[in-house]
Amino acid sequence: MGATNNIFSGLKVVDLASYIAGPAATTILSDFGADVIKVEPPGIGDPYRLFYATPPNPVCERNYAWQLTNRNKRSIVLDLKNPATRRVLERLVRWADVLVTNYPPKVKQALGLTYEQVGPLNPRLIYADITGYGAEGPEADKPGFDITAYWARTGLMQVTHDEDSPPTLPIPGIGDHATASTLYSAIVTGLYRREKTGQGGHVGTSLIAEGTWAAATWIEGGLNGAKFFGQHNRKRPPNALLNPYRTADQRWLLLVAAQRKDWPGFLAAIGMPELEHDPRFADAKLRGQNATALVDILDPLFASQPLAHWKSVLDAGRVIYSVVQIAEEIIHDPQMHANKIFVPLDDPSIGATHTVSSPIHVAGVDKVPPRRAPALGEHSADVLRELGFAPGEVDEFVAAPVTGDVP
Repeated sequence: MGATNNIFSGLKVVDLASYIAGPAATTILSDFGADVIKVEPPGIGDPYRLFYATPPNPVCERNYAWQLTNRNKRSIVLDLKNPATRRVLERLVRWADVLVTNYPPKVKQALGLTYEQVGPLNPRLIYADITGYGAEGPEADKPGFDITAYWARTGLMQVTHDEDSPPTLPIPGIGDHATASTLYSAIVTGLYRREKTGQGGHVGTSLIAEGTWAAATWIEGGLNGAKFFGQHNRKRPPNALLNPYRTADQRWLLLVAAQRKDWPGFLAAIGMPELEHDPRFADAKLRGQNATALVDILDPLFASQPLAHWKSVLDAGRVIYSVVQIAEEIIHDPQMHANKIFVPLDDPSIGATHTVSSPIHVAGVDKVPPRRAPALGEHSADVLRELGFAPGEVDEFVAAPVTGDVP
């Protein structure tokens, strides 16, 4: 199934969102053929254009972050604060099947962008919005990033570091990309409902809801009065078989041999079958009670051989584990390439040879080959013409501060 005959070919999407979560949801739609128009303010446009140059992100001459999240889209510059742009916005709403925004509630209201304000213009519109802390409550208008609303607020940051180390920063966008997939799901659910009823509707999610869902297996325990273990300490863990270990060449592997049935096979693989008869480790409960003693045995064992040895040994024994991969290993990982997690870029102007694909797979459907992400306002004139503005109006809009300077 090609680019012009894909699942969402003919679907019209207006992307009014900024940064990652909202725009990444429309990226998934574009990967399956949707026509996405990205609306940006004049000046620098979406501030995410500067993300790649902001520490501690990897240093690069190419704007890799912009390419990742805004491939396949067309950019139009529009100053939504200028009343003169209302005609353009209204035509975009009437044109669209889907509109995505991440403005806080009060800002949406001030810009005339709430569902109640624009929904009547297009009864078939799927209006999708994303917030940091939800649309209701005292913090509805509080600015939220994935690192604050998703990562820190929901406790994920608290439980992903050892007790003897402070909280550390995750890769930016972890919560954004997870939330983008959820927003995509909400949009597709809205489209399915429209197929059944003929009516559009309002769908959405939030970073705090997504973070809570990500941490739900433990948060649900809290809701049920569960007793939690203390902060993780790899020297004194609750379970020595669910723990990271360092190898002789200073690499880390994460051992996940925590099921009861894994114990004999794990011992055989590491060459220590005698531990099966050690009374301290006779069953899962005792192994938990004596986890520190087991770590004291496993630490020097794993430190005695390099990572390559342990990969060979553990793979041969079908022990569940993972290497804590570094950047070079990740981008050359043959498993990721074999499953098209990395897809080729055919445009030499982009510079890179591959990009990260969106995580949705549909058997028998090829995604649209990723195209270059747009320059700021690159498609303003084309989009205005498609919306039915006369040539003189297009020239006036493009030349005026209403749309901003088009490079």
